[in-house]
Amino acid sequence: MRHRITASIILVAMSQQMKHKFALLISLLFASACLPCPASEPFPGISGDKTLVVWASPANLTQRGGSALTIDDGESHFDGIVFGEIAAAKWMAGSDFYSRTRREQDAVPAETAGPDTMVQIAIVNRDNEVTIYRNGQLYSRHEIQSPQRFGSNSAVVIGLRHLQAQDGACFAGAIDDARIYNVALTAEQIGDLRANQLSEPEPVAWWNFESGKAEDVLGAFPPGKLIGKARIDAGKLMLDGVDSYLVTPPTVSAKPQAVTSPDVAKALTLNYHLMHPGGASLPGDPNAAFCLDGVYHLHYILAHPWRAKRSFSFVHVTSNDMLHWTWKSTKLQPSFTGHGMFSGTGFLTREGRPAAIYHGQGSGRNQIAIAKDRQISAWEKPYAVDVRNADGTEAKIAHWDPDCFLIGDTYYAISGGEQPPLFKSHDLKNWTYVGPFLQHDMPDVAYGEDVSCPNFFRIGDKWMLLCISHPLGCRYYLGDWDAKAEQFVPEQHVRMNWRRDDQSLFGRPPWRVDFFAPESLLTTDGRRVMWAWLATIGSTNGNMDNRTIQSLPRELSLSGDGNLRIKPLRELQTLRRDPVVLREITIGDLTGEVLPAVAPVGTKIATLTSDAAEIRFTITREQASRKIFGFTLFADGQGGGLPIVFRPETGTLRVGTAEAPFAANDLAADEDLELRIFIDKYLVEVFANDRQTMVASHADYEGKPDLTAFTVGAPITISKVEIWNLNPTNQGFFEAQQDRIWQPDSE
Repeated sequence: MRHRITASIILVAMSQQMKHKFALLISLLFASACLPCPASEPFPGISGDKTLVVWASPANLTQRGGSALTIDDGESHFDGIVFGEIAAAKWMAGSDFYSRTRREQDAVPAETAGPDTMVQIAIVNRDNEVTIYRNGQLYSRHEIQSPQRFGSNSAVVIGLRHLQAQDGACFAGAIDDARIYNVALTAEQIGDLRANQLSEPEPVAWWNFESGKAEDVLGAFPPGKLIGKARIDAGKLMLDGVDSYLVTPPTVSAKPQAVTSPDVAKALTLNYHLMHPGGASLPGDPNAAFCLDGVYHLHYILAHPWRAKRSFSFVHVTSNDMLHWTWKSTKLQPSFTGHGMFSGTGFLTREGRPAAIYHGQGSGRNQIAIAKDRQISAWEKPYAVDVRNADGTEAKIAHWDPDCFLIGDTYYAISGGEQPPLFKSHDLKNWTYVGPFLQHDMPDVAYGEDVSCPNFFRIGDKWMLLCISHPLGCRYYLGDWDAKAEQFVPEQHVRMNWRRDDQSLFGRPPWRVDFFAPESLLTTDGRRVMWAWLATIGSTNGNMDNRTIQSLPRELSLSGDGNLRIKPLRELQTLRRDPVVLREITIGDLTGEVLPAVAPVGTKIATLTSDAAEIRFTITREQASRKIFGFTLFADGQGGGLPIVFRPETGTLRVGTAEAPFAANDLAADEDLELRIFIDKYLVEVFANDRQTMVASHADYEGKPDLTAFTVGAPITISKVEIWNLNPTNQGFFEAQQDRIWQPDSE
């Protein structure tokens, strides 16, 4: 440390020219002696101002979305020097969901440097302002709401945009020098920087590659790992743009860039839930759902290799009852569209033609594709959604998860984000910006929650916005459409996803989105039916479950009191067989005991004879009142299993370790408590009085068919227990595993 301070004092005293020469001499001495620069402390984290600097030469100006330097907190937040993600050949301050990014980039100059020319790019975060410099000259500037904090366990990535980059976009070119400062450098200080020379102030981390190693020469980060064909040559990090990057610490795992895992194992294959028949496939957002001439069509996202990178397609399945599915040839895929498929929705044109609006991966735009027929056997080429202001200038909006809907003869569309923009068209080609879609947000929506995977439709005498926020999962708004203002006026906001105890309080990642990315359609008989991707249902480590399992179809309706009712799809009743009915079962209380960490051993009331079953409990409102009671599925006789607990003291229904609002005391005096439970091997879905729904997974289900009941404080009598085994609907799943008709092109 003494040598380091002395060198800094000498540098201050020297002229600027001498500083550069002296610093270069010090660096060369350390490099030639095969020694690192004087070691700093481990990376302490950055909570406010910072500066990222890189000297880079892009291999080409058409690449999209790679990063020359990224700092990632390991919880899906990142800041990076990103090239060409929103607009080709333009540098930008990349960030999670563009939360600290300037999205309007028309005025930002395009890069012109050739592959042999190094350019210095510096991104400065000072308070709530982000400034980008190119070769010491101002490049762009914008305001942000607040800076992102990066803790001491943060990772650094060079090449890949960030650790969770779903598109796997990587920078192609050479990196001569990359460094991170925990202060906001001035324009003069940035202009004085020279590649491979130490500066004053010193960076907290510095990669100059002069030693031929992927190491931070200041020692704040441990030595990095080179992924793919990344290599160091003549003091530069060389990246080919195809799954090649540097990551540190090397124990950090970035999202895999190719899907090569085997098909779903037989033990994990479900009986009557829709799931992908191939291998790892996340994200599995359901998309573009239609009911056409009595046939139901659904698409879901599939990640797959394409041209040696990772891309995304819409897999197409059809059904006559929304339970028995047949896989079709995948039409909406990058070999046809020219880009990957990110979330959107399906809608019908005024002429009754099925159409899809979605975000085109890497295109920087939302896209529209229109099917050539009502069998959706082929599509017209998609085209970008071009939104203009009333004066004809391009509207500065974010392009993200879109939705399109008809009101009268006017097409309206929204694009995802914290405040979704609304735009309209009469022909699906010429779009005019209207303004913010939401007239206001609701008090229980936290700042920073985005509206993504939106689906807007009329239900009863209200309008419903079904959507997610990425941190907290599926949710919905109910309200009115203000035709004069052309805005949605929300009146209610309700969650549909519930955190488990083993999930992060904050999410993304570790994710906490068991119920995620909804999509819905209108049936021929007028029912609104929705699905959601069970994104983390089988995960205990915060990662997403890559099996791509869709929830049971749920029927949505509006009750007389203006609240949403959620029922299991009525067609599920056609799967029932082997009925068993039990009546007037009294369960003794456990007086004197508090509710333990695991469910009480309870009283055995049935042994299930199938791993595909439906159970319906009926309990009078009076019997259910004020009692802590519940049931345990997969009971092991020692209190283990999956508990389902009614908790009057918190007004919640607990399934496993997740709790959702529901109280028997809120039911009308003459309304029985009705609980419907659907068991599909390890997957369980619970419906309580059509008012609350929950999902859970229990891996240790095999060989544990017992169903028990328990109560604490007072006995309870169950009026009726009905049990049915359910027939499987997965014939199409097994056929698709064999014929692989859904497999997208890889080249």
